[in-house]
Amino acid sequence: MDTAPPLTVYYDGACPLCAAEIRAYRRNRGAAALAWVDVSRDDPDDLGGLSRTVARARFHVRDAQGHLKSGADGFFTLWAHLPGWHRLAWLRHIPGLPWLAEGAYRLFLPMRPWIARRLGGTAPCRDTCGPRPS
Repeated sequence: MDTAPPLTVYYDGACPLCAAEIRAYRRNRGAAALAWVDVSRDDPDDLGGLSRTVARARFHVRDAQGHLKSGADGFFTLWAHLPGWHRLAWLRHIPGLPWLAEGAYRLFLPMRPWIARRLGGTAPCRDTCGPRPS
């Protein structure tokens, strides 16, 4: 009988910035119990009902009960599942902090392609790292 992993993490492996961050998370104790889905490569059936475009535009996680979290809330949820990061997860309980974290995440998204190009040395993320500045 198959049981759902405690958390499924959807990430854009074509983005060098995103891939580096996920590699750091996957080295942590507890990470092997989670499902890691590279939305740039994995079969669309593995995307849990997300379109590839939506999945690449923001960070998403899905818990074992099927609840989808994205953006800052997705990171808080991931951190809660990784023993080395769980202390950061409790920050979501500080009044106003989740709102500020989501605001910071939304400000970061348009800069992601630029940062990824600078870190990766190439521009593989140009068309895939979420929204581009106008």
